[in-house]
Amino acid sequence: MNILFMHNNFPGQYRRIAKYLLQFPKYRIATVTRSDNEQQIAIPRANFDAPSELNKDVHPDVRSLEQMYKFGRAAAGALLDLRKKGARPDIILSHSGWGASLFAKDVFPEAKLLNYFEWYYYPQYSDADFFDAHPRSVEFAYKIRMKNTAILHDLTAMDWGQCPTQFQASHIPDLFRPSISVLHDGVDTEKYKPNPKAQIKVTDGKVLTAGDEVITYVARGMEEYRGFPEFMEAVSKLQKLRPNLHVVLLGKDRVAYGSTRSDGKSFKEWALETFDFDMSRLHFMGLQPFDYFEKLMQVSSAHIYLTAPFVLSWSLMEAMSSGALI
Repeated sequence: MNILFMHNNFPGQYRRIAKYLLQFPKYRIATVTRSDNEQQIAIPRANFDAPSELNKDVHPDVRSLEQMYKFGRAAAGALLDLRKKGARPDIILSHSGWGASLFAKDVFPEAKLLNYFEWYYYPQYSDADFFDAHPRSVEFAYKIRMKNTAILHDLTAMDWGQCPTQFQASHIPDLFRPSISVLHDGVDTEKYKPNPKAQIKVTDGKVLTAGDEVITYVARGMEEYRGFPEFMEAVSKLQKLRPNLHVVLLGKDRVAYGSTRSDGKSFKEWALETFDFDMSRLHFMGLQPFDYFEKLMQVSSAHIYLTAPFVLSWSLMEAMSSGALI
């Protein structure tokens, strides 16, 4: 059986299933991914380039649509090259939302398309307006609605769909939900498990162990969506109450989800200016390999996971598997 994975940042959500399938010679797997994806990929890959700069004259409400279309055309080009070389996938698994699989069924109509749906957007009563004290304008809703365009195309073209949690699946329109299985990405419980002997090295070369007071925070960025402002305010108070407490943060100083600050500062810059910290016990470790995260969760006394109503983070499930207190 020929299986093709489509993901901008492969392996992404397909990390565990792809690794599992590699054990069986009867499954021949490959991926179509972005050319700037620097992850180590142990299977054949075909690349496509990310969209070039968007047209500044396009209405702001449909800029996301233009980007999705360009992703779809670029990915379709990679698929066409594969077809010319004789590739004939039986199943195409594609992460929906960016637009990469918009034309997958046009290039390979005989293949079964299985889309992975992370999130369906709503302008009210969801993540988009979670932080708003007052209702937004109807123009705001127009823009949010357009973000679902590629997702809707995938929902109509797919042969079946996958969603990782019941909560995320509940956001999919009722019309399509009977054709979607709730199936989580999985957790490597052999890797993420308790280890009382674990230790990690943080800033200034200090080593922390499971016997230390360690609070942890892990996210792709430092942003409102994952409760970074509230976390930092709590840390400033906890450090005064617990003189032996160390706080370790993984993630980049950026916004991965949601909006940036209107004053141009990052949320990290704002927090360091706003609250009082003992910086010798506050450790910003940036992005780290999986092995570091594994040991961090084994050392953690309390792993803090704050979020707007949004997609569930892998790190929460892996922290639980590691035995961390949530």
